[in-house]
Amino acid sequence: MALEDDIALFEQVPFLAVLGKQALRILAIGAETKTLSSGAVLFYAGELADGGYVVQEGSLLLQPATLTEGKEVIAGPGTLIGELALLTDMVCPVTAIAKEPTVMIRISRSLFRKMLEGYPDAALKLRDIVAERV
Repeated sequence: MALEDDIALFEQVPFLAVLGKQALRILAIGAETKTLSSGAVLFYAGELADGGYVVQEGSLLLQPATLTEGKEVIAGPGTLIGELALLTDMVCPVTAIAKEPTVMIRISRSLFRKMLEGYPDAALKLRDIVAERV
């Protein structure tokens, strides 16, 4: 997809949309596209996470490590997986499996942090969102 298409996709994700178009442009330029075939595992529960993924096409099944840790969830286009991993070190709480051929945009934590350094207003907006959730 084209750069403008990636930015438009990011604008549909509430966590990212508040950052503004210029910050999203930086993310779109530095992000990488990852394609999975049906049944392929993106990551396993318990692995270290180093960024987030926005589902562009297809869908992922998100399975908790155990049944007592929650229900399975389907993540479709426009879903951000791993938003906290964009900000801090953490382990993946779920295993992500492609339910069908799936295309994602991967945003590394280092890219996300560099973008926040360059766009302090975006960082403040994001801080407010995270604080509101807590």
